Amino acid sequence: MFSWDKTGDRVAIVQMNAELRHAQLEILSAQCATDRLRLRFSAEDIARHAQRDVLRKALLSTSALHHYYSGIASQVTDPDSIDSVSNSSWQEERVIEAIGKVAQYLHEQRDHFRPQSRPLNETQRSMMSPFFAAALLDKIRIVALEGRRISNPPFYAEARAQGITSLPEFTHMASLTFENVVVFHGEIAARTLFHALVHAVQFEVLGLEHYTEYFVRGFLRTRSHISVPLEAHAFTLESKFAGAPEQHFSVEERVRLWINQGRY
Repeated sequence: MFSWDKTGDRVAIVQMNAELRHAQLEILSAQCATDRLRLRFSAEDIARHAQRDVLRKALLSTSALHHYYSGIASQVTDPDSIDSVSNSSWQEERVIEAIGKVAQYLHEQRDHFRPQSRPLNETQRSMMSPFFAAALLDKIRIVALEGRRISNPPFYAEARAQGITSLPEFTHMASLTFENVVVFHGEIAARTLFHALVHAVQFEVLGLEHYTEYFVRGFLRTRSHISVPLEAHAFTLESKFAGAPEQHFSVEERVRLWINQGRY
């Protein structure tokens, strides 16, 4: 059994969590594809008309995953930490209200940080230009906070009182994207910058209102920040960039593809 007190084990634990995050993103992608299937076709139609070898492999894969992760869940010593709270109690009026509060907060933070921001420097722009449109990079403004971090939004207390207990802690985030203004906690690494710019593209293409709606509804559905499709896509593209930065691609094209496919 691993122990955090042993140096070798600490390295293994970090690697384990990195691989778990990668697996979770792959599972989320499969979940999004399954959601598209579920919305278009009934279970009866799939059972009757699906290609048998494809259906059999899908069922075997899902059964194996369920068996494996159920075994892990049974050994978790603090089960409350992984329990999901049903959002059935969230009426549409409350969801719309939450979307409005989050959108207002994001826009206010953009206006707050913009006066102290600066454009990308030449090195940053050169590194990001094979992946992001010049027009977007022109609009981006960045802020690197030193010795302080952004605190959680004021509406967190109300959300927790209503049963939302898995909200992301802002102080633990490497960066926060407020439309076209990105705030970093400390050093601006290339990978962190890329991730933040993916969100900036999502804001640019979707607009503030739609971005916020997709994020809030995604969070209420998954109850996990990194499982929200907007966030999962950013992590996926970030990993692709970090793994092979010489293989250029258009982030905007990837974002528009997910929008067209209904994956957000």
